[in-house]
Amino acid sequence: MEIATAFPGNTGVRPQTITPMAEVLRMNGYSTSAWGKYHETPPWEVSVSGPFDRWPTRSGFDEFYGFIGGETNQWDPMIVHGTTPMRKPEDQEDYHFTTDMTTRAIAWMQSQQALTPEKPFFMYFATGATHAPHHAPEEWIEKYKGKFDMGWDKLREQTLARQIELGVVPKGTKLAPKPEAIKDWKDLSNDERRLFAKQMEVFAAFASHTDHEVGRLVQGIEDLGELDNTLIIYIVGDNGASAEGGMLGMFNESTYFNGVPETTSFMLEKLDQWGGPECFNHFAAGWAVAGNTPFTWTKQVASNFGGTRNGMVFHWPAGIQSKGQVRDQFHHIIDIAPTVLEAAGVPAPKEVNGIQQRPIEGVSMAYSFDAPEATDRRETQYFEMGGNRAVYHDGWFAGTIHKAPWEAQPRHVLTEDVWELYHVDDDFSMSRNLAAENPSKLKELQGLFIKEAIDHKVLPIDDRTIERFDAKVAGRPDLMDGKTKLTVYPGMIYIAENAFINVKNSSLDLEAKVEVQGDKNHGVLFAQGGRFGGWALWVDHGRPMYTYNYLGLEVFRVTTNEAMSDGKHTIKMAFDYDVAKGRGAGGTASIFVDGKKVGEGMIGKTQANMFSLDDTADTGVDTGTPVDEAYGEGRKNAFNGKLRQVRIELR
Repeated sequence: MEIATAFPGNTGVRPQTITPMAEVLRMNGYSTSAWGKYHETPPWEVSVSGPFDRWPTRSGFDEFYGFIGGETNQWDPMIVHGTTPMRKPEDQEDYHFTTDMTTRAIAWMQSQQALTPEKPFFMYFATGATHAPHHAPEEWIEKYKGKFDMGWDKLREQTLARQIELGVVPKGTKLAPKPEAIKDWKDLSNDERRLFAKQMEVFAAFASHTDHEVGRLVQGIEDLGELDNTLIIYIVGDNGASAEGGMLGMFNESTYFNGVPETTSFMLEKLDQWGGPECFNHFAAGWAVAGNTPFTWTKQVASNFGGTRNGMVFHWPAGIQSKGQVRDQFHHIIDIAPTVLEAAGVPAPKEVNGIQQRPIEGVSMAYSFDAPEATDRRETQYFEMGGNRAVYHDGWFAGTIHKAPWEAQPRHVLTEDVWELYHVDDDFSMSRNLAAENPSKLKELQGLFIKEAIDHKVLPIDDRTIERFDAKVAGRPDLMDGKTKLTVYPGMIYIAENAFINVKNSSLDLEAKVEVQGDKNHGVLFAQGGRFGGWALWVDHGRPMYTYNYLGLEVFRVTTNEAMSDGKHTIKMAFDYDVAKGRGAGGTASIFVDGKKVGEGMIGKTQANMFSLDDTADTGVDTGTPVDEAYGEGRKNAFNGKLRQVRIELR
């Protein structure tokens, strides 16, 4: 959603000709709820100004408790309840969002069934795991100490052996080669192995902790006596494990979005903090490849099953006679909706609120429930993401690796990409490229991809990535729409980055109107971002201060020495950006009180692309993680004087 463009297939806006499955079920008598990740709302609509049409509670869900966006801090999430933003309870020391969302989901389900047991319920339950950041309680991390010292190469071998034993991949499946950029474990330094092993221990803990919470949810259904009569669809994975951590992983994932590399030595210094509240971590790409065994590639690479193929479990004792069996018919995520509707006995609508609906493009999987050898009903499926594109048809797969997740630029221009060909009916892991042996089949499938791409509005292919986080560059709507001035007031908090004026790569003035009582006043006047990158104008015992936190790597603080006198004052911070040095440069920050300069300092560098996906902009307080640890977290950093307004102006 954050890289949407103006091209018809990439707008991020659901048309009214498509009514979500949840709304169809709701209109047919279901109580509906969504919990956890909801990455379906256009970012320019995520503010108090709405519109709320594409928020969960206007997209078919009676109840929503989760986060809107791609990821969140599990220790300090940006929560939305319905359409109301909120933060975690400050007095709960052992808080973790997965536990919180599960507890609330169980309570909703119990209440709904107690009050209206005759009414069925539909629940969408999407945890933040195991998307970055990988956050897990320490006791869960300890369980995996030393478990991954053998490395990712051995893990791939062990995983494939278990997959074959369980029957989830065919006998004789070969391990596809790793990408060339991924080193063999034996060739790594001792420091790298120590760092990487810890990364995977935390990832495994995050996954196990999540499994435990999912188990609590299932137990909640059983306690209601409804487990046999409830269809549970458990999709395992996140488009393949993510390789955005690059070759080394990251202590702070925001470094990835801002193009700033981290070093092994830096991360080793932080090893004891890995998985805890002090980090926003991701693991090295070698683990992502291992997590996508037996395939080569990872999430973002839509042109390989490692970036698209996920395990799925159907559990419905009252509706499926077969137990404990494996199905290998080819299907796609768009086949979930028609499967649910068929199981529920609800027809897909032809018209909703007077608007004719597009036919559902998915194919129900219910035919396979009690027919293990049934012929596949999905013969063709295209894939595309950032120029990585492919097509499946009748047991064959053709695709091209346009760009790896850790590569800054595509490997070729789109017209010069090298395509691969696999007969996946015989080669589950895509280990044998047949492009040279069967050029006619490759050409046939390349033509089919173009046809599918035209039919489904995939064209034009837009292979930009990080650049598209800038709304102006991407060509999508922007709530600020190029505004250079904004005045905010106390109470204006939880403002998402995409709903706030863009202060990056620019000179600016901040001007706060306050009333103080000498050195008795402290707290935040305005802040954007948090512990992992951001800035704040604040007061320390009557002294105005400015802090720029550069990705949690460096903190630049401009201080003043004298407390303000009693009464009304205008505090101004003027930042003169070093334009000549380009994006992400530093500059000079000066602090004024009533027009008199009282402090000045250098801000060595700034964040060029983004501050945070979940730490917000806040007036009179810094919610979430703090930009500056010196003023503390939560209510304790709220400004205790009188704040009338803060004015932000770019220049």
